[in-house]
Amino acid sequence: MHAVEPDQTPTTLAPRWGTIEDVMAHLKVSRDTVRRMIARQEIQARRFGPRLIRIDLNQLDASSTPVVLTEKAA
Repeated sequence: MHAVEPDQTPTTLAPRWGTIEDVMAHLKVSRDTVRRMIARQEIQARRFGPRLIRIDLNQLDASSTPVVLTEKAA
C-alpha cells in the first residue's frame, strides 16, 4: 500500500458492493426499475457466479446528478 501525501487524496474508493434490495432502498424504486436501469446500463452491475448480482454503491452515488430547482419567472 502506498502512502498518500498530506495534501493529496486517493482518486478511487474500494467498491462497496450492494444488493438489488440495497439499491431499491437507496433510490426508493422497485426491483423491476433497478433491473431495467441495469439493462439500460444506467447502473453498472457485476455478476458473481450464476445468480449473485452486486452493484458498487460508490459508483451509484458518483453517477447521480444533483437537481437544481429554479423559480419560474412571474
